[in-house]
Amino acid sequence: MWDDLLRALALVLVIEGLMPFAFPGRWRQILLRMASLDDKQMRTAGLIAMVVGIVLLQLVQFLR
Repeated sequence: MWDDLLRALALVLVIEGLMPFAFPGRWRQILLRMASLDDKQMRTAGLIAMVVGIVLLQLVQFLR
């Protein structure tokens, strides 16, 4: 179980690092725009990201 959790964390870090590595200027613009969001908008974006992640996990599990 811990192996899977660490692999998932490692994959998150790799994916999170792709944008700043490939497009640092654009990534900075995105972060500045995100910083200007109010709490409700930020929570909504976080909720959407979590739901999409859960749906993708379920889809992968279903396709196995």
